[in-house]
Amino acid sequence: MTAATPDANTEAGSARGGTETDERPAPETAAPETAASETAAEATAPSAAGEDAQALRARKAARREMTVAVLLALAGAALVLSVAGRTWAKGTALVHGSHIAVHASGTSINKGITALALLGLAGGLAVLATRTIGRTVIGVLVLLAGLGVTVLAVQGGGDTSAVNSEAAAKAAVEGVRAVDVSHSIWPWFAAVGGVVILLAGLLVVVRGRRWPGMSNRYEAPEGRTAAARRGTATNADLWNALDRGEDPTR
Repeated sequence: MTAATPDANTEAGSARGGTETDERPAPETAAPETAASETAAEATAPSAAGEDAQALRARKAARREMTVAVLLALAGAALVLSVAGRTWAKGTALVHGSHIAVHASGTSINKGITALALLGLAGGLAVLATRTIGRTVIGVLVLLAGLGVTVLAVQGGGDTSAVNSEAAAKAAVEGVRAVDVSHSIWPWFAAVGGVVILLAGLLVVVRGRRWPGMSNRYEAPEGRTAAARRGTATNADLWNALDRGEDPTR
């Protein structure tokens, strides 16, 4: 009876020890996974911020280019329109022994200069309201308008037909020609304006597809950044949302 007691005690102790071992909580296995996901999220956060900053710089550069193109078109057209009505050529008509001064403006030499300058002006403003292919078409029209203004201005710098027509009209005799014809510097100012319009159109054709439209220009930068971040969610972000009890699909 006394010999069996230690064995019974030993078995009882073993049973208690086994019970205590079984009741111990199992080690958490989700902690390493959570730590790994948080590390991955921290590693991807700097790259996402760098991409956002780079995209913001690209948008600012595109807006600067668009602003330059629009200002070039407006400045060139304004220069042409300001000198088109000035005297480009002047001379003297001999009528019955009298000397009558005659002159011709840029619009009287060629009305197309004003029309092309207005086309360049309208095209410069239309750049703001168009995108991609439409903007490229506008750029081509502005380029051609600038080229046309330049050619007509250079031709007007040596034209005498307008002052001859003015001399014949004042003499009321067909075939009367003006003498001592001279030309002012204004046609060359118009030619410079045409070159400026041409450069604006060329810039729109080459770079216009990369520029934002009016809706993108006035959209809040915070909204675009948040949308970009939602679109670049990583697997680590999804696992973190699940760990927090959130629905990552929202």
